[in-house]
Amino acid sequence: MAKAHTTAMVMHPVVRDELVRPDHMQRLGSVTELVSDQPFRDFDAMDEHLPHIEVLVTSWGCPQINADIIDRLPRLKLIAHLAGSVKGFLDDVVWRRGILVTNAVAANAVPVAEYTVAAILFANKKVIQLNRLYTTEHENRAPWTREAPDVGNYRKTVGIVGASHVGRLVMEYLRPYDLRLLLYDPFVTPLATRDLGATKVGLSELMSGSDVVSLHAPLLKDTHHMIGARELALMHDGGTLINTARGRLVDQPALEQELIKGRIFAILDTTEPEVLPPDSPLYQLPNVFLTPHIAGSLGNETQRLTDYIVAEIERFATGRALKHLVRREQLARLA
Repeated sequence: MAKAHTTAMVMHPVVRDELVRPDHMQRLGSVTELVSDQPFRDFDAMDEHLPHIEVLVTSWGCPQINADIIDRLPRLKLIAHLAGSVKGFLDDVVWRRGILVTNAVAANAVPVAEYTVAAILFANKKVIQLNRLYTTEHENRAPWTREAPDVGNYRKTVGIVGASHVGRLVMEYLRPYDLRLLLYDPFVTPLATRDLGATKVGLSELMSGSDVVSLHAPLLKDTHHMIGARELALMHDGGTLINTARGRLVDQPALEQELIKGRIFAILDTTEPEVLPPDSPLYQLPNVFLTPHIAGSLGNETQRLTDYIVAEIERFATGRALKHLVRREQLARLA
């Protein structure tokens, strides 16, 4: 196969070492002409190649691509971003010039959805509180219905806030379970919601009617602190809030006040701030389960991102449609 597209990688070298396997490089080399098997840290370092570059493989550590950079890349046809969001990273001029953009958001959604499904099932099974009871009391009190009322997943209601990549995957992964799904997303029609296996409801109805509420909305001006004191008060006793999206979707002081009461539970992979201060009560509360933003790709999961991006470049190089095209009109609603 002819190597039709001159390609360069622009990212931190650690990203290249951690995410890109030798077979990835072989696949890229079979459909493109790599100017180097090592990444560039900035565009000045690859100045002699810029007039010829048609494909950029970018990731963490790549400088912002603005109009000045695009002017230096007259033949650029595709930016394949080996990471998540491109908002704030790519200037609008990229789309105005007709340059295609793809990213690995869909790949990163997989482990987040997997984490979320595990959290939902554990929440309804009351695993966190029963673990603490067992490790302190050293006693099996089966069936545990006094200590954990309404324990179990059968016919429980799960509320999904946001039909994002992750939100949709969570709903897909939950289909085999005997659960009722509610969805709040103003951009999804009732018919489309039904196709996702859920029922479209307002936010208040979702908060009051769900045993577990899981957040998957993007952080936008309209979604900042969308879960505040009013919404938390609507949750019924023993309900669980799961946040694997962004900490700032939730009013943190309001959440802390509600959790201190002990009325509801929370499984939080993201908080505001990202690392809570040492004196945060959430570290000690028995009804809170904290993880340090690990739901996304970790370890070998990061290589799924590269699998997706290399496959996209192969599609592009062979004239096929991209599966994960980032469209300009989508940006306002993307994370």
